[in-house]
Amino acid sequence: MKMKRSIGGMIFDVFKYVSLILASIVALVPVCVCILTAFKTNEEWETTSVLDLPASFAYFENFKIAFEQANMLRCFANTAMVLLVVLTVSVFTGSMLAYALNRFKFPGRGLVESLFLFASLLPGIAMQVTIYQIMYNLGLINHLYGYMIVLMGTDIISIYIFLQFFENLPVSLDESAIIDGCTYFGVFFRILFPLLKPAIMTSLVLKGVSVYNEYYASNLYLQQPQLKTISTALYTFTGPYGNQYNYICAGVLITIIPILVFFLVFQKQVYSGMASGAVKG
Repeated sequence: MKMKRSIGGMIFDVFKYVSLILASIVALVPVCVCILTAFKTNEEWETTSVLDLPASFAYFENFKIAFEQANMLRCFANTAMVLLVVLTVSVFTGSMLAYALNRFKFPGRGLVESLFLFASLLPGIAMQVTIYQIMYNLGLINHLYGYMIVLMGTDIISIYIFLQFFENLPVSLDESAIIDGCTYFGVFFRILFPLLKPAIMTSLVLKGVSVYNEYYASNLYLQQPQLKTISTALYTFTGPYGNQYNYICAGVLITIIPILVFFLVFQKQVYSGMASGAVKG
């Protein structure tokens, strides 16, 4: 019996590690190909395989061309502005909605939560025709603030993250502050909001990565070159007669750097926020 169990355990371990190795290969091969291609000259790209090593890893001309021709400095500035506004509004909106839903009992509260859940199940692409008509009629096409308004739509995931954290904060904090003469706004901004730092960090990471990588709405609503974001900047090197993949890969590596630096600097807060949100006290 023990022999059968040990053999079954060995088979499971082999299957587990083989699956992990295959998944790692699938995830890493595109990244490796992108890095190799970014350092190849036009001649190397046309005559070598994607897995062949470049002649030199000190060839940075592709990065210079990608940065200048795609006007990435302007694209980074546009993206930073969008991120600052959208994330600020999303955090305050999501946290205040979660505060109202968690702390106040009112008729229709359950219906509101159900509607939020139902809204998260609707594919965003299915509503783009209506949204585009509204944006067009309001004159918000080809304006950064119009694009920001689209992205400021209530983030359902962030609301549920904040709801989970409010469940871990005792109501006695609110009651003590109200007894001391604090208003509901004071309770939220002075007492509860500072305690939401892990939830705020988790929400910022999830929403921030989504906004930073967002391509569809950016390409649809920001069609002027000076309004491009970093996600649409690489479209500069695509055309009807072929794509310049060595420049595209160099641009991809440039766009990855800010997110990579952000994660390395704040990885402790990110992990603590996600772990805290997973436990209900």
